[in-house]
Amino acid sequence: MIEKKNVKKLAWVAVALVIMALSMTVVSKAASNPENHKKTIEALDEKKADILKLTATSAAASTAIAAIPGDATTPIANKLTDLTSYFLIILVVIFLEKYLVTLTGYATFSILIPAACVLFAAGIGFNRTVLKILAAKIAAFGLVIFMIIPFSMNVSAMIEKTYESTMEETVKEAQDITNEIEKNTDSEGNIIEKALSKIKDGISGLLEKGEELLNQFIELIAVMLVTSCLIPIFIFLFMIWFIRMLFGVQI
Repeated sequence: MIEKKNVKKLAWVAVALVIMALSMTVVSKAASNPENHKKTIEALDEKKADILKLTATSAAASTAIAAIPGDATTPIANKLTDLTSYFLIILVVIFLEKYLVTLTGYATFSILIPAACVLFAAGIGFNRTVLKILAAKIAAFGLVIFMIIPFSMNVSAMIEKTYESTMEETVKEAQDITNEIEKNTDSEGNIIEKALSKIKDGISGLLEKGEELLNQFIELIAVMLVTSCLIPIFIFLFMIWFIRMLFGVQI
């Protein structure tokens, strides 16, 4: 009986060591290879391009609106300028997610899973349940952080499809307003008083368009903050809850 028990322990230890070796040599290389995350990286690059386009468009619109005589449009121009900080936050998050796609794969299968295997083998060898539980927690945590970005990107894509046309319309409207004002400005960038009559609906019309444009930009920022920042957090919390409910492992 004792021999059979020892053989069983050795078998589990051997399995743990094999998993550790495969994780560090085979799975780690595949998980950290950017080619295996091509779709996710391409989706993040598209997001980055959209953010840069919106940033440039809002900055140009702000400059153009600020050139209108009087103080009526100044608050709108200032608000459009303030949006740059929000776009910067989203851009930083996108860059972070892009690099974490491969880094989490390396960290999970080169560090966390091997560490979990060593702890599990030690728990088997020394008959310590606490080591086995710790190994399960580390392995579960590693798998969660590895899957969080691909999962969140799939969820985000469904939301972003709904607002794709809104973003295109916002960019077009901003460009139209900018072009309309720039056509009637002098060499110093100030709008010509006589040209105001040529602009459709005059200053009041531009003011109304500027307010609508600002609202659209704010709406797009809210959507992007949700898809880029909040959804990954919600996915992370959901996966931790799911693992806890399914396996009883509290990370």
